[in-house]
Amino acid sequence: MPTQLVMPQLGESVIEGTISKWLVTEGDSVQEYDPMVEVNTDKVDTEIPSPTSGILLKILVPEGATVQAGTVLALIGEPEEGEEMEKTPAEPMHAQAASSTTAPEQTPSQMHAARPGKDGELGFISPVVAKIAQEYRVDLRQVKGTGQGGRITKKDLLAYLEQREKEAIEHTETSAVPPPMTEKPEPIPPSVQVPPDFELIPHTIIRRTIAEHMTQSKRISPHVTTVMEADLSRVTAHRQAHKEAYGRDGIHLTFTAYFVAASVAALKAYPMVNSSWSEEGIRVHRLINIGIATSLGEAGLIVPVIRNADALSLLGLARAINDLTTRARSRQLKPDDVQGGTFTITNHGTGNSLFATPIINQPQCAILGVGAIKKRVVVVEQDGFDSIAIRPMVYLTLTFDHRILDGAIADAFLSKVVESLQNWDIT
Repeated sequence: MPTQLVMPQLGESVIEGTISKWLVTEGDSVQEYDPMVEVNTDKVDTEIPSPTSGILLKILVPEGATVQAGTVLALIGEPEEGEEMEKTPAEPMHAQAASSTTAPEQTPSQMHAARPGKDGELGFISPVVAKIAQEYRVDLRQVKGTGQGGRITKKDLLAYLEQREKEAIEHTETSAVPPPMTEKPEPIPPSVQVPPDFELIPHTIIRRTIAEHMTQSKRISPHVTTVMEADLSRVTAHRQAHKEAYGRDGIHLTFTAYFVAASVAALKAYPMVNSSWSEEGIRVHRLINIGIATSLGEAGLIVPVIRNADALSLLGLARAINDLTTRARSRQLKPDDVQGGTFTITNHGTGNSLFATPIINQPQCAILGVGAIKKRVVVVEQDGFDSIAIRPMVYLTLTFDHRILDGAIADAFLSKVVESLQNWDIT
């Protein structure tokens, strides 16, 4: 009895997946725990191993298909089990295609059965003639034989089929009578193969998933964006003072960790931003799980999630960010790593963008956009006097769901983020 390769449930809330790529082909020998197939769920590729050793007898689900957890993907067994599974091949497609161009089909009672051997009405019928007549549903009484004694030869039958097809085409062409023309039409130039002026790049599973998710978000949520700027002088000073110590622990201290920490403080002050819409009411989440949008280059982007971000120090946040982004870019994330986010941060400033209007990561309420950090000339107040100074400045954008938040709460939330960054304790 062949062993079934079954689509597993790859996460707590992951109930389906898309077959990205089969890593083996039918007839290949596989060992237990060998990777068999790549499955994509929420833009995460996961390899499913073989449950046993043997031969891949049959692939039941093709690449690109989306199936539920528990679906049988393939059968693995011994060669003799594969022989038992062999079925009678289907009728050749060319026979079906040929019959579609012929005259209306005759019922069995109207046709003269074509059987090899001596026929009382038609004389001798060869096995080849009988087989062709059966495939193309030809009544041999309509075929004129030129063989000895009027016998129908293969050449006669093929000539009949050619003539029948020609008549069918002529009938189709003359059935549509063109309107009378008063002027002589221009001659139609011969067909010329003109190469397209574009390159077609087939959609990947990740690109299709992103497209569906973004389109759904814009259709569902009324998006509004508010913009503020923050002076990162104290954050920059703190990072400069501590990045070497963090580096000794193998942690790269990025500015993203500071933006996550500031967002946590703002979400605690304004919990309505840590919510999602439902028809029954607004769901305010008790957990603060922050997604970090991570670019995968031309392959797209993915949003791994820092769970319980409010329980982590700056060191813990930096460690979590390093781990998730590294595994995201090396395609080693698990489906649960991208589930359960309640708020998202996208640092588009890494591409030198000043500010943007990001799309909400459904079903969340809002997303924070972080622009490039630039030194700019600004007016600062010190001891009651205004002065001009050069400071590291950043634009922050908050795109929010206007069904849940109004401008006042959104602005208060973003002001809290700015306040946390500008008043960072540099000790």
